[in-house]
Amino acid sequence: MQIPSNIQGFIEKQADEASVKYDDLRAVIFNGTLKRSPEPSHTEALLSIPQTIMSRVGVKVDLVRTVDHVIPPGVWPDMTAHGYEEDDFPKIYRDLVEPAHILMIAGPIWLGDQASPTRLIIERLYAYSGDVNDAGQWSYYGKVGGAVTTGNEDGGKHVSAQVLYALQHIGVTVPPQTDSYWNGEAGPGDSYADPMSGGPENAWTSRNTTFMTWNILHFARILKDAGGVPAYGNSTYDWDLSMPDHPNPEYRAPSEPSSAS
Repeated sequence: MQIPSNIQGFIEKQADEASVKYDDLRAVIFNGTLKRSPEPSHTEALLSIPQTIMSRVGVKVDLVRTVDHVIPPGVWPDMTAHGYEEDDFPKIYRDLVEPAHILMIAGPIWLGDQASPTRLIIERLYAYSGDVNDAGQWSYYGKVGGAVTTGNEDGGKHVSAQVLYALQHIGVTVPPQTDSYWNGEAGPGDSYADPMSGGPENAWTSRNTTFMTWNILHFARILKDAGGVPAYGNSTYDWDLSMPDHPNPEYRAPSEPSSAS
């Protein structure tokens, strides 16, 4: 089910008339649905709004449905070095996350909290937070984040708080109002894209999702044009605290530039 045609038309027209160019930006969106492809995802239905806006302004958007991949739990970059036979995440990180300017985490609510695939991705992203850029900043500096949540029970704001805190903690920039959600009535009931749910027709959710997308785009444009976050005062190279083998990724950052820098 799609949002009403008049709202869809307005969103598309606004994107088409944007005076700023975004065609040098990339975005990766993780969908934490519990449903494997090709089963329809309610979260993906709501994600059609940011995907539409970003695509129409030229952003290259990659959507990753987490459960379609072999991604073990853990906070090391490659979990095959820690007892697992397979791990798709190093390639996902290298090919999609590392070159992205925009990093969004989306997913459903279960028992009032984020679904397990959502938390899994946060933990695996955290594994790379010990990497640094050429200036000695955490590897996620210069990226912009947001959160999208769906569910037929309460918890949208709680999940957004958890996701956005995690993103900013690892170095992602979180602009104002970069979360959006839809919840149905309390108890058993329809999910976002179910017929007669009222989800796609909810102008409040559509408006907030649109605001979220444009705020993400604006800040991604600002950071890209500025060459990232200024590095004065926030470089790990100024602090000799490196413990490369520490289980906490934050403590693994080098205390001086690598030979590749």
